[in-house]
Parts: sequence; C-alpha cells; structure tokens
Amino acid sequence: MLFIRIFMILFLCCMTIRINLCFSSNPSSLRTLSVDGHFSFDEVHHAAKDFGNRFQLLPLAVLYPKSVSDIATTIRHIWQMGPNSELTVAARGHSHSLQGQAQAHQGVVINMESLQGPKMHVYTGNNPYVDASGGELWIDILRECLEYGLAPKSWTDYLHLTVGGTLSNAGVSGQAFRHGPQISNVHQMEVVTGKGEVLNCSEKQNSDLFHSVLGGLGQFGIITRARISLEPAPDMVKWIRVLYSDFTTFAADQERLIGAESTFDYIEGFVIINRTGLLNNWRSSFNPQDPVQASQFHSDGRTLYCLELAKYFNRDRADALNEEVGNLLSRLRYITSTLFQTEVPYIEFLDRVHVSEVKLRSNGLWEVPHPWLNLLIPKSKINDFADEVFGNILTDTSNGPILIYPVNKSKWDNRTSAVIPEENIFYLVAFLTSAVPSSTGTDGLEHILTQNERILEFCEIARLGMKQYLPHYTTHEEWKAHFGPRWEVFSKRKSTYDPLAILAPGQRIFQKAISFS
Repeated sequence: MLFIRIFMILFLCCMTIRINLCFSSNPSSLRTLSVDGHFSFDEVHHAAKDFGNRFQLLPLAVLYPKSVSDIATTIRHIWQMGPNSELTVAARGHSHSLQGQAQAHQGVVINMESLQGPKMHVYTGNNPYVDASGGELWIDILRECLEYGLAPKSWTDYLHLTVGGTLSNAGVSGQAFRHGPQISNVHQMEVVTGKGEVLNCSEKQNSDLFHSVLGGLGQFGIITRARISLEPAPDMVKWIRVLYSDFTTFAADQERLIGAESTFDYIEGFVIINRTGLLNNWRSSFNPQDPVQASQFHSDGRTLYCLELAKYFNRDRADALNEEVGNLLSRLRYITSTLFQTEVPYIEFLDRVHVSEVKLRSNGLWEVPHPWLNLLIPKSKINDFADEVFGNILTDTSNGPILIYPVNKSKWDNRTSAVIPEENIFYLVAFLTSAVPSSTGTDGLEHILTQNERILEFCEIARLGMKQYLPHYTTHEEWKAHFGPRWEVFSKRKSTYDPLAILAPGQRIFQKAISFS
C-alpha cells in the first residue's frame, strides 16, 4: 500500500508538471512581466475581429505596448518558454486584414497603434525621409510630411492602415508602376524578431533580415519603426476618368502609359459590370466641365472598363499642366463622350477612399464580410483572364470595385519576401467585394466565395502563372506552391529569425514548434 501511495503521488506530480507544460499558454506567466504598457486579459474580443469579418480567433491576451521594449520583453519571454508553450504572437495594426492574419488563437495580440516611441521625424535635406512608428497610420504620416512640403512616394489606395501592416505585404496603388510598391521605398527598419531581439536593419546592416521582413507577411519580425523615402509634395491633382468598351484597347492604353517617359503620376483601371446609367452616378463625386453628351451615355448593361488617371501639379503651373494632360489624353482610345475631369487638393485625392468608408459606416455597411480576392496576373495572360472572368464567371453586378492595372516588375526588389509573377509587366486584379449579411443571393457570402473559387480554379487550369497578393492558403503544400523555388529561402529565414514559429500564426504558413523543412 505504501508503494502504491508513493507511486500515485509521483504520478500526480508528473501529471501536474505535464499539464503545466501543455497549458503553458495560461496567462499567469504574462501577468508577471514588467512592461511600460499593460496586458488586457478580459477585454480581448475586439482582437478576434478584422475587416474581413469572417474569422474570429480569440486571443488569451492583448498587449498595449508603450515601448518597443514591451514588445521585445513579451516575445523574448515566450521564446524562453520553449516549444512546450503554445503561446504565439500577432501584431495588429488597424485590423484591416481579411482572413484572420492578425489574430492569434489563445495567443497574444499586440495592439501596435498604442506603441509610443520617438516622435515622427521628417528629414528635409538631400534624399528626404520620415522616421515613423510601425503602428503609425499612413494618413497621419502624410499630414505630418505635408507640413514640410514632402510626401511618401508610394501609397495604398486606403491610407488608414499602419506602416507595419502594409510593409509586411507590399503596399500597392496607382503609383507602383513608377515608384514600385511601398516596400521599394524603405531605407531602414527597427524589427523585433521571433527571439525577442531588437535589431536595426537596412541594405547594409542586417540586410537579410531587412529583405526578409519586407513583404514577409509578419513571419520574421514585428516592424516597430521604419525610415520611408520622401519626395516634394504637389498642391493639387488633376483627376480624370474615361471609359472603354473593349478590354484589349483598355489594357493596351494602360501599358502604353506605364511605359512612357512623360505620363500620369497615378494610373489605375477598374471594371464595371452591368451598371445602367453609370455616368450619372459619377457626376455627384466630380465637379467637371463634362461634355454635354456624357449625360446621354448609358452603359445598357455592358461590361465597361474605366481608366482612372491623375496628374500632380502646383497651382503656379496649371496652364502648362492642362496642355500636357491634353497631349497625353489625345493618345488614348477611350469613348470620347466619357471624359470626366476635376481638380482636387493632393491630400483629398489620396484619402478619397475614406470618404466612402464614412458613408458606408453611417449606413451600417462597413462591418460586413469582405471576401476579397487579390491576384497578380502576367501581362501575356491578362486577355485570357479577362475573357473568362469578365465574360463568363462574373455576370452579375459586382458588389464592390474590381481594380485592374499594370505594374513594372523592374520597380520591385526580388530580394524581398514578396512573391510576384515572372514577367516584366503584370497586373494587379483586386475583387473588393462586400457581402450582404444573411443574403442567399448573388450578393451573399457563399455565392461570392464560390465565385472566387471558380476564378482561382480557372487560373490554375489555364496555367496563367498567377500569384495571390495578400495571399491566403490553408495547407502547407499550397504555401510551398505559392513561393515555388523561393520556398527554401523563405523557410530558412523563418528558422533563423523565428525558429519556434511564434509570430503571425494567423497566416497559417508555419505551425509552432514543428520542423520547417
């Protein structure tokens, strides 16, 4: 009996130790950490939501850091707990992710917008730049830089996103054909790795980490500060829209524009499916001197293609600008009765999407599911893609914009982690659809997801050489296929900078504490 009692005591002790190891994701160890900010263990539900509104992964805790040290201390603590701990860490900016990428199931979500550090600094000398926190919104960076007559070179269409969030992907908009994505316009960064190390990196210092983190989907480190290239900012923007009825002509004009020495500063296209009387709706957002016949134009249910252009200028050279714009437009083959022009302040143009956000929020239409699909299609396959997708798969009115515009591969750095097609010119195609809650029709979530799957299946069967932007996959094999020959480098970088796979679990690329081979 004594032997049995001793055995039971030892067994229970071992079980207790084992349980503590297996459930080392309990919050007790985090409560003991000394941080300048604070952890929240109760109010965590908001960190289980994002813009996509489809995934809800509840974290164990939310860290509100006041300093970079808070972030490093937390990650280092989890790193030192070793592979037996199930804790993971996700950096959350403005929660604009689509598939739960900034969530951490039973892990720690770091609220990057609460990060306090050195004040944003604008350097105005030769090769101007701005030093900004990884949790800073691009709209606030723009406002600060404009005080000095400067602005970042490359943007996303929506500015209410954080620096760390867009640099972890690429950051693409209508300026990318000229300046490349945002990740091509960064001089240096401060990064907290998956071991809790705080490292400065640039082209010359810790260059492998620098290139790993840019477009790295949060896998190698959390961006806590970035030095971003600037250029002189214009006062105004000449904002233009024209329509095409033929896709081939529309695409050829875009390609001609991005290859010209003298061209517009911003070039984007979008697709309009089955919208009757479209131009009359545009007139409310433009104050143009429109041709009289524009009011008589009707789309009659046809698929149309809109080219959106912008030319930046200062007020003192408005006359010269009008002549230059006229020359550029004269080379294009759009429907002549559909020319719309207006002039707006530079900041108003760049922040134009926020106006739509305010309207949608006021109507309760912002926090709905957003089953977006973003693709990069090689130039040689774009007509095949358009024929099938816009001709057969998408036949209903699109419940959200469909962007389509070309960019130059030469403006992307192939040392970064971003994955793009092989051709010198490729198109961003973005299906930015909103689903109507509870709808079972063509505007419902299930229908849109099925439509997305059909598009992806076509791309695969037709061997278009497509790559996903803001990629989302559910299996390890799909991720390996996405990276292709670059997978080995990507996985080696992971084992170097985040060997326990602590960071960005919501991307579902690596699983914590497993082999990366």
